[in-house]
Amino acid sequence: MSKLSKEYLDSYGIILKTKTQIAGIRQACYLAAYILDETCKKAIEGVTTQKLDDFAHKLHIKANAIPAPLGYGEPPFPKSICTSLNEVICHGIPDDRPLKEGDILNIDVTCILNGFYGDCSRMVTIGKVSKEKQKVVDTSYECLMRSIAILKPGVLISEIGKVIEDYAKEQGCSIATQFVAHGVGVGLHEPPEIPHHYNKIKIPLVEGMIFTIEPMVNAGVRTGYIDPEDQWTARTNDGKPSAQWEHTLLITKTGHEILTILSPQN
Repeated sequence: MSKLSKEYLDSYGIILKTKTQIAGIRQACYLAAYILDETCKKAIEGVTTQKLDDFAHKLHIKANAIPAPLGYGEPPFPKSICTSLNEVICHGIPDDRPLKEGDILNIDVTCILNGFYGDCSRMVTIGKVSKEKQKVVDTSYECLMRSIAILKPGVLISEIGKVIEDYAKEQGCSIATQFVAHGVGVGLHEPPEIPHHYNKIKIPLVEGMIFTIEPMVNAGVRTGYIDPEDQWTARTNDGKPSAQWEHTLLITKTGHEILTILSPQN
């Protein structure tokens, strides 16, 4: 471990993963990606988000895994996945509302396998959607992939947010700032925080760091509110659509690896 790496551990509480931990986290991430992929295939017009939750829960159980959201937080999150529809920024709770033509849906899966965590999400469009909705879906994905492309040791955390917000602004969209990405792997939420907006966090990335990037892109204003009844569902203040894509990333010696992916990387 380098001197710089030890300073991170001491000063920021960042857990640099061992080879054994990375192997376990890689398995959890692959499973999360698989469950997400299979669940997205079920997201069609007429299906309820509760049915999607039931399906994803069964896949966790079949794999001897635990759905990390279930019972998490205060109040305890009541479902196994998050399903965020249209103007919902994140943390949408599955229910009996059937999906309909024109909906956009974020499905967020986090699983615990043998004590390790994998975390990812993806957007699904139901039939033909409006240009505004398609724009936030496409912009969020491009924000994610552009920010992943720069990842390597020495890159500052602030550079991730700059790449994301620069592109979102070019597209006439805004970035939700109430929520951030985070370290993950041996816990659900670990240091460091990874903001998706302009920030001044000058912490460089180090080999062995594992964290998520999950840009939440809004078609209108960046601000949102949390539903006072369920205390989880976050919606845009202006009711305009929001979209999010998420991967878990490992910083390697020379670059990065996307852990929540099913196909081999080049």
